[in-house]
Amino acid sequence: MILLSDVNLSLDTDFGNLRSIAAKELKTDISNIIRAGLYKKSVDARRKSDVHFCCSFLIETKNQAEILKKCKKAKKYVKSEYIWPQNVYTVKPPPVVAGFGPAGMFAALVLAKAGLCPIVIERGSDADTRVGAVKTFMKGGKLNTESNVQFGEGGAGTFSDGKLNTGIKNIRCRAILETFVKNGAPEQILTDSKPHIGTEILVKVVKNIRREIISLGGKVFFDTKLEKINIKNGRLISICAGGNEVECNELILAIGHSARDTFKMLRDTEIAMVQKPFAVGVRIEHLQSDINRALYGEFADSGKLGAADYKLAVHLKNGRGVYTFCMCPGGEVINASSEYAGIAVNGMSYSTRSGDNANSALLVGVNTSDFGSDDIFAGVEFQRKIEKAAYAISGGKVPVTTVGNFFYGDKFEITKVRPTVKPEYSFADFSCIFPEFIIQSLKEGIIEFSKKIDCFADKSAVLTAPETRSSSPIRILRNEYGASAGIGGIYPCGEGAGYAGGIMSAAADGMTAAENIINLYRKA
Repeated sequence: MILLSDVNLSLDTDFGNLRSIAAKELKTDISNIIRAGLYKKSVDARRKSDVHFCCSFLIETKNQAEILKKCKKAKKYVKSEYIWPQNVYTVKPPPVVAGFGPAGMFAALVLAKAGLCPIVIERGSDADTRVGAVKTFMKGGKLNTESNVQFGEGGAGTFSDGKLNTGIKNIRCRAILETFVKNGAPEQILTDSKPHIGTEILVKVVKNIRREIISLGGKVFFDTKLEKINIKNGRLISICAGGNEVECNELILAIGHSARDTFKMLRDTEIAMVQKPFAVGVRIEHLQSDINRALYGEFADSGKLGAADYKLAVHLKNGRGVYTFCMCPGGEVINASSEYAGIAVNGMSYSTRSGDNANSALLVGVNTSDFGSDDIFAGVEFQRKIEKAAYAISGGKVPVTTVGNFFYGDKFEITKVRPTVKPEYSFADFSCIFPEFIIQSLKEGIIEFSKKIDCFADKSAVLTAPETRSSSPIRILRNEYGASAGIGGIYPCGEGAGYAGGIMSAAADGMTAAENIINLYRKA
């Protein structure tokens, strides 16, 4: 096969005849093209006067050697494929996976395929029950602190845009995407340069992956929290979960970045942990149509491009980094709280991305020196203080303001952009929620980003606070074999352990943790 890259195509291109496109680009007769398939597809909008697709193709030809000599864009394709461990192991007691977000889910899948029959415990509910609990909360019902946007089947990523692009270069990434497709995700995620699933499809996909794990001998227990870890002679011997003690020699910790009570239990068990930098800020909402025009110009209404997205970052003179994160085209802001008397927000999109608003986290880097303490939990308390201040100032509603009020003191007034957060919002002075360095950095960041997207600092844009759960404020230390430093049999992974930042990187880290356990038995 030949990989043909950097092929620029107009928005009107007919992708139904890829052999013809391949023949034209390779300057050969179409009869020489045996077959051609799309490998990657992205939108190049660097020049608004020339927005087009940039694609790469996998092509099988009759005259490969000749084509490779004369076409600089073509090279021989070498497939790099992840090999799933096969069903050849049996272990007693079986390994336990704590947490069923992307890291725990893919760790359990690897273990199950290898025949290790993992036991999965998840403090939240199954996807259907969880969706019901979240919908009740969004309608003004009581928060379920055990099953919510943060906890439950699929993890926090289930209620998100379902972004599957990542900056990591990892052989496992393709296998993760293929697993999603096998379990109900659209096939285009294999070729889109910025693949996403959407929350309603993710709910179906995670249920199907769970069913596959069970079909391979695994067991999955919901509403079952990891309560205690029992250590003897420096090694794991059992855990307590859901009121029961379970014999266990290998435990994968995939607990997520919001499992604060579990972090406390780990500290009390003397699991090695350190403070970790993270980021804090707000969600910013614009009209999606304004973002489309700002990024795509005259091509915004072509019907070929979908909802535009962006990713921005700047390093300020004060030394702080400000960046956008988890941008949700055509999405909505959601109340992602998991503790009483605290507010935390996030963003979510459905697969069609058809909502009126675009939203994104707008975050300021927070260093461990900002915590004001050497305590391991100082970062958690930094987050919690902001969340409680947001709850207090808004009377339990979600605090919002506009860029006009935030910058210029304009009166609180919703004009062009309407907040999407549910169930209720309240206008608030954000200086009563955030430290001054966060406020000033957000203001500077908005101005800088308006130089790249001209509507970014529009006075009508809505700010919703606070976004505090972008990543874990704690890192669980691990050794060169991926095990907890100092205690045998415990394998921290994913976002909660401080080693990932998104669905793909968390899933890949979970797979690695499972492989580390499998390698123990290969050596034995």
